Amino acid sequence: MKSLSFMFARTSAAATVASLSAAPAAVAAAVRSARAAARNIPLTPARLLILGAALLSSAAHAAAVTYDIDPSHTFPSFEADHMGMSYWRGKLNRNAGTIVYDKATGTGTVDIQMELASIDFGLDAMNTWATGKDFFDVEKHPTATFKGRLDGVKAGAPTQVVGELTLNGKTQPMTLTINQLKCMPHPMLKRDFCGADASGSFNRDAFGLSAGKDWGFKMDVNLRIQVEAVAKP
Repeated sequence: MKSLSFMFARTSAAATVASLSAAPAAVAAAVRSARAAARNIPLTPARLLILGAALLSSAAHAAAVTYDIDPSHTFPSFEADHMGMSYWRGKLNRNAGTIVYDKATGTGTVDIQMELASIDFGLDAMNTWATGKDFFDVEKHPTATFKGRLDGVKAGAPTQVVGELTLNGKTQPMTLTINQLKCMPHPMLKRDFCGADASGSFNRDAFGLSAGKDWGFKMDVNLRIQVEAVAKP
């Protein structure tokens, strides 16, 4: 029985190693170590399960890639009501952050920082008012942040980002819909890069930004976000 058990363990170990022969280069060392262990250490079924789980975990971790936001191609834009008469539209010109994305599973995280002093309505007087003490008060709250996770995977790709927006010192839940997502090799940098279009909305009154409410301004703000990000070297 001991001989049969040992033969089963050795055979199962070889099968596990063979199934991982296509694992990413990042786990190649672990695969070599597993082969050495299979040759020199009797593997019980329990040891085999632990070894297989560790190797699979390493392979999955290696599949996730970290991307840096490209600030020259990333501009969150917005539209806000003006007394029910029209909509003011603008964008934020300076942004930074990272995206971690596993294309094999469609999962990942998003972490974006937006510089509020870069707000651009296309009208200098409006920019000055929005960054002043009556609204964003950028000296006190210079940035807005959004942190979330990629979710709603369909056909291998995420369809939304579920997270939180921090603005004016307050944090509220926010979900963005991913309208488009594409990844490809960057033609000049020769690294993977991804681009997306996302949309969502929030109530600015929930962040203490209620200017104009008494005059009949609607508090809902619509967002449309273009983002491109390049894989870290």
